[in-house]
Amino acid sequence: MKIKLKKNDFDLKQTFQCGQCFRWKELPDGSFSAIAAGKRITARQTNDDIVIESAHTRRFLERYFDLDTDYGEYKQLFSADPTLKAACECSSGIRILRQEPFETLISFIISQNNNIPRISGIIDRLCENFGEETDGGFSFPTAKQLNGIWPDDLAPLRAGFRARYIADAVSRVNSGEVDFSEIDALPLEPARERLKRIVGVGDKVADCVLLFAFHKLDAFPKDVWVKRVMSEFYPNGLPECTKGAEGVAQQYLFDYVRNNDGLKV
Repeated sequence: MKIKLKKNDFDLKQTFQCGQCFRWKELPDGSFSAIAAGKRITARQTNDDIVIESAHTRRFLERYFDLDTDYGEYKQLFSADPTLKAACECSSGIRILRQEPFETLISFIISQNNNIPRISGIIDRLCENFGEETDGGFSFPTAKQLNGIWPDDLAPLRAGFRARYIADAVSRVNSGEVDFSEIDALPLEPARERLKRIVGVGDKVADCVLLFAFHKLDAFPKDVWVKRVMSEFYPNGLPECTKGAEGVAQQYLFDYVRNNDGLKV
């Protein structure tokens, strides 16, 4: 399947390198590639167009890249606030991917107190050791494939203290204590509390999973970068224009403050 679309409100580098995903690799020719849901996806961008190719169905790709959502409408709403207006202009091509829940959960458990190159390395080793070979790479292992795993079994990942958290997450997902279909149906607060049953999962990791896997756009993950911009510009909370889409605003703000030496509005 090949999808060609205009580059309106979509930039591959901004989307793949804004901290929401860890398996997308930039290739020497400037294109990007990853294995998602067991199949490879490649995407390349010209000045005007984006071309996405994969054995996945068109509907899967449209959903994964959230192509049915009008991000221009979000940016128009957010532009009522000067800081968000600057963030939207700086990072105008970010889209929120709809990722697989178990992969997203484990990836953000791994992300704790970690940097992106090391996160990607641990995830790559997890896939190579426990996933299935496919499309010139390895799929992310399912909870079922990891069933019965112990922290010591994860030693090849070099994940440190996170191995215990990964093993606990696998156990709770396989037992049904953490049920993704139930979480998907729940409002934000109770959904967050369900995920926090997992050892090592706090508000930030839970909100990342709820935003990037379940598309709960009112989830608002706060890391050091977001806390910085909140402290400086929003000590009393986000402006009203972000209501119900706080997670989208978070992505623009996160990318803006992380990639700028000093905030400017």
